[in-house]
This record gives sequence, C-alpha cells and structure tokens, in this order.
Amino acid sequence: MADPLAGSQADSLDAERVDHRFKGLPPDADGRTVGQLAAERRSLFTGGFTTPVLALSAESVEHNLRLLETYAERHGLAFAPHGKTSMAPQLFDRQTAYGAWGVTVAVPHQARVCRAFGVSRIFLANELVDAAALRWLAGELDADPEFEFVAYVDSVRGVELMDQALTAAGSGRPVDVVVELGAGAAARTGARTDADCAAVADAVAAAPTLRLVGVAGYEGEVPDAAPDAVRAWLRRLTALAAAFDAAGRFGPDVERIVVSAGGSAWFDTVAEVFAELPELSRPALKLLRSGAYVSHDDGHYRHLTPFNRVPEEGALRPAFRLWAQVVSRPNPGQAFVNAGKRDAAYDLHLPVAQVVRSARDGSVRPADGITVTGLSDQHGWLATEAGAELEVGDWVGLGLSHPCTVFDKWQLIPLVEADGTVTDYIRTFF
Repeated sequence: MADPLAGSQADSLDAERVDHRFKGLPPDADGRTVGQLAAERRSLFTGGFTTPVLALSAESVEHNLRLLETYAERHGLAFAPHGKTSMAPQLFDRQTAYGAWGVTVAVPHQARVCRAFGVSRIFLANELVDAAALRWLAGELDADPEFEFVAYVDSVRGVELMDQALTAAGSGRPVDVVVELGAGAAARTGARTDADCAAVADAVAAAPTLRLVGVAGYEGEVPDAAPDAVRAWLRRLTALAAAFDAAGRFGPDVERIVVSAGGSAWFDTVAEVFAELPELSRPALKLLRSGAYVSHDDGHYRHLTPFNRVPEEGALRPAFRLWAQVVSRPNPGQAFVNAGKRDAAYDLHLPVAQVVRSARDGSVRPADGITVTGLSDQHGWLATEAGAELEVGDWVGLGLSHPCTVFDKWQLIPLVEADGTVTDYIRTFF
C-alpha cells in the first residue's frame, strides 16, 4: 500500500532538528532535520549511533498493523488503539491507515496531542471533569464539525461537572458519552451496578450538553481474570447496551450505539461475546481499544496475548530491541552494560539478553549464558555463565517487556529494517 504517512500532518516532524535532546542519535547529525537524517539511511551499527539506543523493527510493526486490521475485519469489529501506549502521532497515522476507527486516550494532554496531529476521532477512556480541558474540548468540537469525540461517564457528580463546564464554555455541540460499567467491586473505575449505570444515564439525559451514545468498560480489571469471569462481565456489558436501547435511552439523533471494551489481553473473548450482541434499534459500533499490539513485546504481552489462545488467527511480533554496550567485565561471571532504568522498562519484567554483536568484527550471535539480573539508573547488571562469550565493547541486544513504559523513555526512536538500516524516526509526546 502507499506510505500511510504521505501528506499527513505528521510530516511536519521531519523538519525537527536533531540535537542533544535525542539520546542515541549520531553526534555528527546535529543540525540536520529528522527528515534529512532518515534520508541518509544510516546503519544503526556503523552509522554513528551511540549506546544505549532503542530500535523499533520496521518489519514487525508492519506485520502487527496488518494482523490487527485483518483480525478486526474478520470479527466485525472496529478498533481505536490506545494511544497512551506509544504517544507517537506517526504510529497513530499508520494505525489509521490500517483500519483504525480512531485513537483512544486516557487524559486531556493525550487528546491535545492527537488533535495537534489531525486525529479526527478520539475515544477518552476516562471521565473528563477538568473544566479547563472541557473548555478546550468545546472549542475543538465547535471549530470542526467533522471531529468525533466520545468519553466515559461513571458518576452522577461527574455528569454534573461536565454539564456545568460545557455550559459555561458556551458549547455548541453536545459531547458524546458512554456509561462505563465497572468490572467488579474491587475494580478500577466505572459504575458498579446496573442501577448505578441507569442513574448515570438519567443524569446524562438531563444534561443538554451531553449525549448518551453507548456503554463501555475494561475487562482487564475483572478481579482474578479468567476466561469465564471475563466472558460473564462482557455479557453484562452487552446486556446493559441492549437494556438501555430497549428503554429508549439513546436519542433519535444517535446513529450508532457504541459498545466498547478490549485491552491487549482479552480481545479474543471480547470478539466472541460481541458477536453475541443482539440486534439493536440501530447499528452497533463494536469498538476494541487494544494498544500494545503495535510493538508487542518480549515479556508481559508475549505471555498474555490472546493469539496464544487462537494461534490459527496469527501471531504478533516483538518490535523493540534495546542495544546497550558492555562497559565493564570485572570478572568471568559478571558484566555491565550502559543501559538502565532510564532506558528500559522494568516495572513488569527485567530485559532479556537476546543477541550479542561483536565489537571486533560485527558478527551477531545468540546471547547464550547471559542473563540480566538487575538495573541501576544507568547500568544493566549481567550474569554470565562459564564459557559465555562477552567482552568490553560488544553490543548486547535486549528484549523488553511492557510497551507503555518503553516508549515513554525515548523521544525519538529509530525505525530499523532487518539489516540495520534506519529508515525513519518515531517521535513520542509524553
């Protein structure tokens, strides 16, 4: 297909100057624009990049984008991937080019980033009660009739605050909202009972600045989540949508009823239960919000991905590799690399040593007998078994866990082809 970034507002990122703000990039590239540096197609390994440096596999990203597009189409789902994973407008553009309905966000700042780069559909998976943010939102909706925005509501008080702020802002268009159903008494947010959900819906009906368009929630918060428990909660969600519809809670100007769930761990169960949704009075927008798929990982999501349960549907590919250099080899059982907590996610799992690139001849070999045992701020601690080949100057390629806390440590990430050629740079906005 054609380059999904061509002609988009994300192209403006090409004009940004490369300098000391962006770690890992070649010092001799200072002063060039990002676009100029990308056009040089430097090698990650011989093109002057300094360690540590995070690389994102171009081939794996492309594969993952295609896979979720195909999966959603096969199951009759729309998807709005969670933008908080990458906060990278270039990836938002690519996700949209590969079928995404829009982008999910969690907080007003993330919505502002999306709008700055032309995202036309935003799903805010939180109740928005910040008056300043609501004033901004009212302005965006009034200025752009094509802009679509949907937010959670889960309390009567939240609805009151939204209505007050939007009224004060002189909002000309109502804000679309979905009632959030909580995933259990000990879960995160969301109205806990059907009665609570009905009370929130009644409050929305009484607020002229809001319009009820559906129901939503997050199955990942189901306590002690297991297939049966997740399935049961999802059926509560779809039953709530059907009940609201039967009760006439969706106004005549609502063209489609939003039913949304689906993190990165249970979207197969979401697809299964959403397929059972009874016919409603108007079309249903069955909306997934999985975000981690775009990069996947070598830890948390590698174990949790629904594709492990449905291998016939395909498999995601880890796209991250953090390259660090051995800077100390104090004894045969120990080595240290120059990447630590400032560079690698560590909230769920430590990095995993995957490959070693020789400083002598550039050859690459498996990181046999090498284990990451800990991270300091700027050092990675490696344990090396007898016979493990590793010396000062070698580069170690590390697999990482939890994309959300990988992306946020890097402002400009090289997009790298399998042979090491850097073809682009992904800018993040955290």
